[in-house]
Amino acid sequence: MQRIIRFTVPLIITALVSACSGKDDSPPGQHHADEPFIQDFSIKYLIADDNINVLQVECDRNGYIQVFSSAGLLRPSSGQFLFPGKLVKDIHYRPLSDKKIAGIGKYLNHLVYIDDSSILSNSWAGKLFLRHMMNDAKIFAGGRDFTFLVSNGKKLALLKDSDILWEGDYPGEVRDIKYENLTNSFWILGRNEISTFNPGSNGIEQVYSGQNITCIGISKGKVLGGTNDGYIVIDIKSKQHSGNIVNKVPWPEITVITEISGSVWFGSTRGAFKLRNDGKYDYYASERWLPSDNVRDIAEGPGNSTLILTDKGLGVICFKEMTLHEKAMFFEKQVRERHIRHGFNATVTRIENGDVTTGSLEDSDNDGLWTSMYLAGQAFRYAVDGSEESIINITESLDAMERLYTINPVPGFPSRSFERRGYKYEDKPWRRADDPEWDWKSTTSSDEAIGHIFAFGVIAELVDHQELRKKAIML
Repeated sequence: MQRIIRFTVPLIITALVSACSGKDDSPPGQHHADEPFIQDFSIKYLIADDNINVLQVECDRNGYIQVFSSAGLLRPSSGQFLFPGKLVKDIHYRPLSDKKIAGIGKYLNHLVYIDDSSILSNSWAGKLFLRHMMNDAKIFAGGRDFTFLVSNGKKLALLKDSDILWEGDYPGEVRDIKYENLTNSFWILGRNEISTFNPGSNGIEQVYSGQNITCIGISKGKVLGGTNDGYIVIDIKSKQHSGNIVNKVPWPEITVITEISGSVWFGSTRGAFKLRNDGKYDYYASERWLPSDNVRDIAEGPGNSTLILTDKGLGVICFKEMTLHEKAMFFEKQVRERHIRHGFNATVTRIENGDVTTGSLEDSDNDGLWTSMYLAGQAFRYAVDGSEESIINITESLDAMERLYTINPVPGFPSRSFERRGYKYEDKPWRRADDPEWDWKSTTSSDEAIGHIFAFGVIAELVDHQELRKKAIML
């Protein structure tokens, strides 16, 4: 069953921050320079069929994203911030998508695939086509000069130019392979060990033995081995591990480790996190950021983004430079498009999986309070940039606030809300209005009234518009 959520846009941030750009009439000591900063946000793409098992994600130098799954290759479709898209079957190039793809990877920023007979790519004029002679091969990594190490979980084969340079059995189960360029070596994740393979000597050497090893990643001369209780660190040159497991992390059950633009990212069974230069972590979890917290893969995405693949879909964590004014204008646009009801900044309910087209505008106990915060923010905005749009917004929402007082027969009493007749009267707090088209809601709380007073005071003090000032003072 799809999860139904209820939310209201963060009104104070939306509107108050919008006052951070525009004309500068502020007295000395109150100037704010609206300098750009990096804002992170998520775009989510959900799996259309719960029976599909997603396994890997990659993105090439052109920004093309592909997900490898039990249903073949998938690609993202139609996602936006706060408006999830879907992962759909990739039919962009059918001669590839029709193959029995068993895995996907990236080599020199190009997408590379493995199927039941070969390693192949659409790049390099399609000339990369290496037959591996293992019909169940699914794991590979690219090394120097288009050399690839391939495995079916039991055997290993080193390929170049369709020649098998070396092949042999692995003493255990191969679960993953990573290539390290400085020492020209492949690092192999086994069931309970981490080993290396050197193409020069064609030798396999066990480097680390331990229980519950889940994944490996390479970063800055180190191999990081994920476990169910944090991660270990192995020096690539000495092949010695630090001895201590790092488990002071947001969540210790590590599922994937990868380096993106010099930063190490970790996937776990409860979200993803990035190690910062100060030793702390940026943590991305819950449906605000990801379709689910069970992370399957992480990869570098297009335009300074990070791709986080979970068992329920793909989360694209974007990092965009913006000012506070630009951020506020984004939310302002969202308020105007989604939340205006009779001039109120209203609640949208019954949204399914973040898709706003499934939601409905409805009354709220806080119609007056949320709209008061929005009004105050628009007044602050007008005081800074003098925009005509803010005056229009104030006029519309102040009309809605005024009607809270006039739609009921009690002098000076603000209704909680009002709605067209026929939808709410059966609820106990609702009363009939004199106008046969409308009902109004009683039981207004003190915090509602205080919010009204705050907004009216801000308008009276900051908005040099005579009619609006008079109305705010009167209310």
